[in-house]
Parts: sequence; structure tokens; C-alpha cells
Amino acid sequence: MRQYHLGVDKGDVAPRVMLVGDPDRAERVARHFEKRHGAWRHREFVTITGTYRGLPMTVTGTGIGPDNTEIAVIELAQCRKDLTLIRVGTCGGLQRDTRLGDLVVSTASVRLEATTRFFAPEGYPAVADLDVTRALVDACRETGARHHVGITASAPGFYGAQSRRVGRFEPLRPDLPAEMARLGALNFEMETSALFVLAALGRLRAGAVTVVYAERRSGRAIRPRDRPAAEARAIAVGLRAFERLG
Repeated sequence: MRQYHLGVDKGDVAPRVMLVGDPDRAERVARHFEKRHGAWRHREFVTITGTYRGLPMTVTGTGIGPDNTEIAVIELAQCRKDLTLIRVGTCGGLQRDTRLGDLVVSTASVRLEATTRFFAPEGYPAVADLDVTRALVDACRETGARHHVGITASAPGFYGAQSRRVGRFEPLRPDLPAEMARLGALNFEMETSALFVLAALGRLRAGAVTVVYAERRSGRAIRPRDRPAAEARAIAVGLRAFERLG
């Protein structure tokens, strides 16, 4: 049965799936494939399946946020039950040593979003698969990427939910980044906790690596000219992790 949002069916999805927020990033990932076997586009979702160094692989551009991640993970899981999912995305660094362009490998995530509360109670942990996390850390080391390993904070939005004040739009919790930093969270983003919870419930393997595009402590942001190289490092780590996992 072809899935309502992604447009994919059984046989269209490989056992290894890279999840990216930006649909254009999905195209950039697919450039690494030796062969393309199919591409499906519907609304903001883009899915491309091919072969990377002999490994069947799919990349899905989910769009932004935990609600889009919910749709993507659930519909991909209807196509096959043996999925390994790796999120490759962007984030804001929360600690002094999470610098622009660094990578963060998430071991777990704070569930600030509400999407997963409709699947599991608030005390249910959002935890990465151990084997996938090890593969991502090893891939960072092998590719020479400066990286950090630890807890992520996943918000339901970009502005108020991450304490950004824009014009007359005042966040209700203006100190949330500092609060998360005090709790030891390395980075802020919008998808990882949804991925981890749904993967656990679906008996799937999942991990996440994100590149720091903003330093929340200083307010600095990565320069547009530096983004392609930073994104490429994260993609290379995700691809190498899939190779290690086999």
C-alpha cells in the first residue's frame, strides 16, 4: 500500500534510511549514490532510494519538526520492519565547547516536544540505539570530524520553543537554552526525540548526528559560505556509519 504522505510502497525503501530535514539536502545525499532506483516527492517530503558502495540506501527529506518526523518514521516503518534510521541535521550548540561547524552525536534527547506524548508518557526516555551511536562516533573519528557525544534537547519549534525573541513575539520561557545547558544538554534542535521514541516503539534502530549552525550562548551563527563544508562533514559521517553497520 502506497503511503499517504511519502508516496512510497513496500520495495521502495531500503533497510538503511538517512533522515534529513532539508529536501535539498536529500538530493545532496543522493549524489553519493552509485545508482538511483527511484524517487518520490509529495508536499515537503522527498524520498530517494539507491545504492551507496554496494549498500541499498534510502534518504528521506522530512521537512522541519517532530510532527513531520512522526509522519516519515511511521510511514517508512509500514514499508519494512528492519529499518536503521540515522538523522543528519543541524542544531544550535548550548555548551561553551560546541563550536560552529562541530558535530554532535546524540545519545538521548530531552522531550520538549509534544508529538511523542501521544505515544508514550512523559517519563518514557528518548534514547538512541547503542550500535548506531557507536558507529556514528567511530565515523566521526575516522573522518577527522571534531565532535561531541551526549544529550540533545528537542523543541517543537524554532522561535518561541527555543527562546528566540523576534519583534513582538516574546517567548514564554526566555531562559530555556541556559536551563538545558545547565542540565548538560549539548545542543538544541527539533526532531531527534521524536525519532528516538518512535524508533524504540517500532523496534527500529536509530541514531542522530547534527552539525552546529548556531552558538546559542554567544548568538553567533555559521557563515553561509561555511555551511556546505559543515553539512558535507555530517553527511560523510552518516554514510560512513551505515558502512560500519553493514
